[in-house]
Amino acid sequence: MNIYIYDQTKTLYHDASMRIISRVRQQPDTILGLATGQSPLGVYHEMIRDCVSNHTSYGQILTFNLDEYVGLSPNHEQSYYHFMHRELFGPLSISANHTHIPSGIANSLDKECVRYDQLLDTHTIDIQILGIGSNGHIGFNEPGTPFDSKTHVITLDAKTRKDNSRFFTGLDEVPTQAITMGIHHILKAKEIILIAVGNRKSDAVYRMIKGPITTDCPASVLQNHPNVHVFLDTAAAQKMTES
Repeated sequence: MNIYIYDQTKTLYHDASMRIISRVRQQPDTILGLATGQSPLGVYHEMIRDCVSNHTSYGQILTFNLDEYVGLSPNHEQSYYHFMHRELFGPLSISANHTHIPSGIANSLDKECVRYDQLLDTHTIDIQILGIGSNGHIGFNEPGTPFDSKTHVITLDAKTRKDNSRFFTGLDEVPTQAITMGIHHILKAKEIILIAVGNRKSDAVYRMIKGPITTDCPASVLQNHPNVHVFLDTAAAQKMTES
């Protein structure tokens, strides 16, 4: 793993975004794997800022999102479909038919998992963006998820639901399940960029980088990937620097 630690999150987001922006400039049909939540948001804002200032075009890219809540309609303000269109796809003018997000309201979630895997089997992601949960999850692959997992429906860990409750009116409003890209396809990406900011991520970051490779901390499997870039602020890296 390549580890970068920053005092200023603004610089962190800029440097992480430039890995993506540079690739898109060199390879206009880049395939991006995308994450939601607060971790990648600063990167997306930098991409938008660059697009406005330097006119980097995203007209030919394809995108594949990691996950979606089960039971939330695309129009729900906390759905990841809504998040991505508001925070990235709209501002970058990415065509809807170039974006892919698993559906959490499909008539058959089992068939939706198969459909998404078929897409992922025929498209190799060039850069996969990841955050990390405070329990070590990547995507919504919670502790205990097998490393060879493909797209699946998962019951969300109590810690994950508590962490995400700040985006809802209360814990009872947080969905109990999600549909997520499996670890198998995350590891197939040519390059992985993981972003972690804040004290509450420090334990998971330490286990990811320094701990044993175990399904108890799904992110630890990234130790096996040949091209991972981890962008941390000093708070997220604190247990790394203490060791």
